[in-house]
Amino acid sequence: MIYSAQPVVERQRGHPVQWAYIGSFTSGGGRGITVAAVDAATGALTPRTSVDAVVNPSCLALARDTGVLYAVSDTEPGAVAAFRTGVDGSLSALGPAVDVGGRGPTHLSVAGRRLLTANYGSGSVSSLAMGPDGSVSDAPVVLAHHGSGPDEERQREPHAHQVLPDPGGRWVLSVDLGTDSVRVCALDQDTGELRVRAETVLRAGSGPRHLAFHPDGEVAYVLHELEPQMTVCRWDPAYGRLEPLAEVAIEPEGAPEGERVHPSVVSVSPDGRFVRAAVRGSNRVLTFSLADGPEKPQLTSGVDCGGSWPRDLVADPSGRWLYVVNEWSGDVTWFDVDAESGQLRRGGAVEVPAAACVVFS
Repeated sequence: MIYSAQPVVERQRGHPVQWAYIGSFTSGGGRGITVAAVDAATGALTPRTSVDAVVNPSCLALARDTGVLYAVSDTEPGAVAAFRTGVDGSLSALGPAVDVGGRGPTHLSVAGRRLLTANYGSGSVSSLAMGPDGSVSDAPVVLAHHGSGPDEERQREPHAHQVLPDPGGRWVLSVDLGTDSVRVCALDQDTGELRVRAETVLRAGSGPRHLAFHPDGEVAYVLHELEPQMTVCRWDPAYGRLEPLAEVAIEPEGAPEGERVHPSVVSVSPDGRFVRAAVRGSNRVLTFSLADGPEKPQLTSGVDCGGSWPRDLVADPSGRWLYVVNEWSGDVTWFDVDAESGQLRRGGAVEVPAAACVVFS
């Protein structure tokens, strides 16, 4: 079903409208995928339509070459769905959702001609073929992770939380919270097979959740959910090696006394000058300066996320604004980014119940 809040606009001050696609948990009262217009002058979001064709679209990915939007269905069994995007912000389903061969997919990404999903529930990564029109095949190739960690509640088995290609597109990295490791795989574009080349083991019990590359393509940042820390790694694209260099503490200021904080996502500014982390529990966004080099982040500031339980953190392509997706308070808050200092100033917020993620056209 598609809901329309008001007529869809196609142009804004003489220019094509930029669109934000916001995924949400339908099981928590979310509307599915909300389409919002982005104000070119202020970064403000104005919801236009919502599509509830997918259950729990908690992660979205946009293929730039085809204009197709992909959404996981964070369910058991898990699925993915594909939507053609229109210049007016509309979404048209390219067939029914397709089974990924795993449980509880939490992340997906486009890697060449393949669509990849990280299946948290089953501790696996799935590879699905994409047709010329962007549609997804119903024959997933699945790579099962193996291992466990010391946290008896969260690490009894593998929990793949993220999967993404490296900047050069040669390798695929999968971040596993259950095994405290990141796997580097070679992907066969024709067969979809993922072959593990190496596994980088991180601190036991830290629960790695999310990875982001620096624009130079030689440094990566791994954020941990079970311990408030970030691991800085050197990335060797020639050999597919991820080498841990240093651990950086994520400050738990503002967390209720006696409660743990759970970092959720790490994001590098488009200009490569700052790296930021969202922290659930303290409900803060931390900014680290990279003035001393990509391998030496220094904490410079922290601001309130504008809501509760920040699950996603995304800079718009220009880097002028930063968007925080707050799941429990049900909103997306945007911040103006100071171009020199990297300081964040709250710009506004829009209500999106059970919000989980955002991507931009």
